[in-house]
Amino acid sequence: MSQGTLFDKVWDLHTVGVLPSGQTQLFIGLHLIHEVTSPQAFAMLKERGLKVLYPQRTIATVDHIVPTEDQARPFADVLAEEMMQALEQSCKEHNITFHNIGSGNQGIVHVIAPEQGLTQPGMTIACGDSHTSTHGAFGAISFGIGTSQVRDVLASQTLALAKLKVRRVEVNGSLRSGVYAKDVILHIIRNLGVKGGVGYAYEFAGTTFEQMNMEERMTVCNMSIEGGARCGYVNPDQITFDYIQGKDFAPKAADWEQAVSWWTSLQSDPDAVYDDVVVFDAADIAPTVTWGITPGQGIAVNEVVPRPEALPESERVIASEAYKYMELEAGAPIQGTKVDVCFIGSCTNGRLSDLQEVAHFAKGKHVAKGVKAFVVPGSERVKQQAEAEGLDKIFQEAGFEWREAGCSMCLAMNPDKLQGNQLSASSSNRNFKGRQGSSSGRTLLMSPVMVAAAAVTGEVTDVRSLI
Repeated sequence: MSQGTLFDKVWDLHTVGVLPSGQTQLFIGLHLIHEVTSPQAFAMLKERGLKVLYPQRTIATVDHIVPTEDQARPFADVLAEEMMQALEQSCKEHNITFHNIGSGNQGIVHVIAPEQGLTQPGMTIACGDSHTSTHGAFGAISFGIGTSQVRDVLASQTLALAKLKVRRVEVNGSLRSGVYAKDVILHIIRNLGVKGGVGYAYEFAGTTFEQMNMEERMTVCNMSIEGGARCGYVNPDQITFDYIQGKDFAPKAADWEQAVSWWTSLQSDPDAVYDDVVVFDAADIAPTVTWGITPGQGIAVNEVVPRPEALPESERVIASEAYKYMELEAGAPIQGTKVDVCFIGSCTNGRLSDLQEVAHFAKGKHVAKGVKAFVVPGSERVKQQAEAEGLDKIFQEAGFEWREAGCSMCLAMNPDKLQGNQLSASSSNRNFKGRQGSSSGRTLLMSPVMVAAAAVTGEVTDVRSLI
């Protein structure tokens, strides 16, 4: 088993005890909740006559079902309105901080916690959402959990978990022009597989990650779960500390230096032992596009949809399913595939730096005729900052719609949905069947700038040819 890694250190520091099952009872330092997985958990508490044990360690927001066009209450979707009211009432009853629409702090749960300085190195973080792995970018260990586990954390501030193995995923070198953090994680998942990380925490390391800013690291850690890993993290460094300093919940004055010293001590030891190590070269990573129905079915934009005989036998059945569903032909180039909808946003790629990169590319260009393209900021703060920089005007002049903060078409539990078998170029994290709101809708995952390139050309395009 691993020894001396950040994961081992944080796990040991938060261990309450070992249960008869062999699982660890792990203390959770920060619990993030939203409107979809929490109403049932609060109902379970009520049935048992329980209260929230440490309400100050739980933060709530709304994101999944929030409309990004008309946010007037009550929502047109009756179920969405019921979810909103249930969360509002539960937060009030249990004295939980709630970042509602219009508060200035509302947004996607994995965007608002880092931007407020709630996410810090050495923490254990849980949320009823798969992509909680995002917070590992700060040197935290963070888990997506189910509704019954949301109940457990509310009631006890602990989780029963089996300790994970640790795989060091090392990427070295500088990314080439037109290649982004999203391409890095899609490349990793393509090579290790969507089940390759089962039973593991991924430690992302190497000079490529050392050069990334915090929002790029968040993009990579966000999709750890898509590679089967329960969590992913990057060791905290000066880039981490600079990002946190001055944020709402960052340590202040003398506490700051003490915090940085402790955070630094949590870094994986130089002689740390890992359960597995894999190494990639950044020079081998190109703009990457998914062609199938899992995030692991990805190829470089200048490659062709793989032929069945080129795939491992274990992948051929799902590949056959993907060819049919995606209406793509094996051996055909992915470049030139016509798109109907272009979505920029999500907890993977809806942060300010993502929008800045897209605006820089889109300035002076225009969305192709017949393509619906829209940009959804990850939080109210991101929206405000983007508008202060005039990014919204650049998007609108280029023919993109500019929306309010929310999860939007990432999972379409709101009015933003594909229609029929529309093909979407998306900066989100999953391309499962029906993921974007239509049972026959199709999704190609790619970086935000690649989505913008598809929007202005009307087809999948190698962004490197346009920059």
